[in-house]
Amino acid sequence: MAQSVLRLPKVKSITGLSRSTIYLRIAEGNFPKQINLGSRSVGWLESDIQDWIAGRIQESRSGGEQ
Repeated sequence: MAQSVLRLPKVKSITGLSRSTIYLRIAEGNFPKQINLGSRSVGWLESDIQDWIAGRIQESRSGGEQ
């Protein structure tokens, strides 16, 4: 099964989050961690981002309690 890797602009577009918010949530453990693609590039697995979004949808529809 092929995995798609998303770069930051696409992750920002899909999630609606800013760069600083994404990295803040990663530091807090509330967002999928990026993977290293090279010495100066990172990406996120599309499946991780889609799972994260699905979790936010489920949380918001169940009352949003944490």
